[in-house]
Amino acid sequence: MNMLLKNREALLVVAILALVALITLRFPGFIAPANLGRVYNDTSILIILALGQMAVILTRCIDLSMAANLALCGMVAGLINVAFPGLPIPLVIVAVVALGAALGSINGLLVWKLNIPPIVVTLGTLTIFRGTIFLLTGGQWINAHQMSAAFKGLPRADLFGIPALSWFSVLIVALMFVVMTRTATGRAFFAVGGNPHAAVYTGIDVGRTRFLAYCLSGALAGLSGYLWVSRYAVAYVDIALGFELDIIAACVIGGISIAGGIGSVPGAVLGALFLGIIKNALPVINISPFAQMAISGMVIIIAVAVNARAERRKGRVILKKAEAH
Repeated sequence: MNMLLKNREALLVVAILALVALITLRFPGFIAPANLGRVYNDTSILIILALGQMAVILTRCIDLSMAANLALCGMVAGLINVAFPGLPIPLVIVAVVALGAALGSINGLLVWKLNIPPIVVTLGTLTIFRGTIFLLTGGQWINAHQMSAAFKGLPRADLFGIPALSWFSVLIVALMFVVMTRTATGRAFFAVGGNPHAAVYTGIDVGRTRFLAYCLSGALAGLSGYLWVSRYAVAYVDIALGFELDIIAACVIGGISIAGGIGSVPGAVLGALFLGIIKNALPVINISPFAQMAISGMVIIIAVAVNARAERRKGRVILKKAEAH
């Protein structure tokens, strides 16, 4: 039991299974494989974004502009498709991923070179990105009939009976796992968040590492922008408005420490799935939207409390070891 409590990912798996079991008591069809597949598909974009946010939070920063970045890149993807309907979709995706990374790099440069607090920087760019969408479109929407069939069809295309949107998230999870566990950049994210002063002595450039984390989160926001707009077949100024809170919540629930340096790819994925299950299941069992917000808020507070307690416990262990020497 103690091992379970210490392993955040295992604890989350148990919590997800218990949540699914409770929901199944009210709605037996929820546990059907086809429905669980739809739940994962609905959560795929949140998973992708949570992984980008994880990289930033690990370095003791935060990106409140991810949803706005998604919205701007999604609108640009829609505008490109309307202007050049015959353009291959992979080129559209590459363009918006590059745009997203460029927007993320703005955050990274301001944090790195001007030493502005990340929360201030990303609140500012959040507003700028949303305002830019309005400037590009004059507040006009891009609707389904203006988009090409190929543009709308990619996320819905089936591969082995699974929608391409789900495969996109699976691919990003695999890539992020390799980056975070097998590359110097991934290890640098943890080192900078764990102890930025010690990281400097090991030859890690703290500012550059945070810059790369913001570029990564921006690139994933750009990809999510295309996936969001093509899946829902609509683009407008307020796409994903407020979604940045869900992204951060998924990270916190998944055990990513807001203080930096602690977290994992499986944790971020499980946190997003936990939140996705709640958001998919509560309307089905006739819980009001206001109650849903309250429940989501309670889950976040409990997750933060558990994280803080776990971090204090680790701190005590370190102190005891230091005293022993």
